[in-house]
Amino acid sequence: MNDILKMMAVLSIICGLAGTSLTALKQATEPMIEEQVLTYVQAPAIKTVLSGYDNDPIKDRKDFDMGGRTVTAFPAIKDGRLMSVAFETSGKGYGGDIGVMVGFDVNSDTLSGIGITTMKETPGVGTRVAEHGFTTQFKGHGIESVELKKQGGDIDAVAGATISSTGTTAAVQKAVSIYKSLKQRLADGWT
Repeated sequence: MNDILKMMAVLSIICGLAGTSLTALKQATEPMIEEQVLTYVQAPAIKTVLSGYDNDPIKDRKDFDMGGRTVTAFPAIKDGRLMSVAFETSGKGYGGDIGVMVGFDVNSDTLSGIGITTMKETPGVGTRVAEHGFTTQFKGHGIESVELKKQGGDIDAVAGATISSTGTTAAVQKAVSIYKSLKQRLADGWT
C-alpha cells in the first residue's frame, strides 16, 4: 500500500512539473508566435488591401471589444487622417475556415480589397479564391450588398469552388458587419 502511495505522489509531482513547464513555455513563446503571424501571414494581406498610407498598420493596430469578442483593426493613416482600415475575419470553406483580410475605404464606405490569409482548400480548385481574378471583384465594391451572383449579387464564384467562394464572401460580409458596428469608434480611435 505504501508503494502505491509513493508512486502516486511521484507521478503527481511529475505531472505537476510537466504542466507547469508547458504553461511557462506557452506563455514565453506566445508573443513570438503572434509576431510571426503578424509578419508572415497578416502583413502581406494588409499590404494587398490597404494603400497610400504613411504609418505602420501593424504597429498602429488597435483592439476593439464587440460584446466580449475582440476585433483587431489595422489602420491606414495618411497625414494624420484615417484613410482605410482592415479586419481579418473567416468563413467556412470546403476544407475548413478561410481567413480573409478585408480592407475598407472609410471616406467612400467601399471595400479597398480583400486578401486571403489562411485556408485549407483543395489545391488548384478551392485555392483559386486567393487568385487575382476572384479577389479583384471586391476592390471598390460597395458594402451594402456583397453577394455571389447565385445569391442575387454581382460577385462571380470560382468555377468548381462554390463552397470556397461562398465562405470567402461570408467572411467579407462578417467584416462589413464589424465595420458598420465600429465605424464611429474607428474615426475616434486614431485622431
